[in-house]
Amino acid sequence: MAERLTESQIDEALSSLNATLAADEQWQRDGDKITKTFTFKSFIRAFGWMSQIAIWAEKLKHHPEWFNVYNRVEVALTTHDVDGLSELDFSLAEKMEKFR
Repeated sequence: MAERLTESQIDEALSSLNATLAADEQWQRDGDKITKTFTFKSFIRAFGWMSQIAIWAEKLKHHPEWFNVYNRVEVALTTHDVDGLSELDFSLAEKMEKFR
């Protein structure tokens, strides 16, 4: 089972996740969630990316909160079982970046 991360662990994981991203493409912390909006060239690319991530979400047994309109996908990650952020959120965020 996942464990809730401490504030220092969250800060470290978020810094690591954002280390190679441009300032306008970084993940943000919003309370007990990390959030990001991904923008693609078209709806089909956005939907295709979501399909790839859905496979990883199933493998990790950790599912995103997301919302898609045309070429944008708004993502919020949190671990409901621990009422906060866990390593699962950052693992899934890394997969999202890798397959972008």
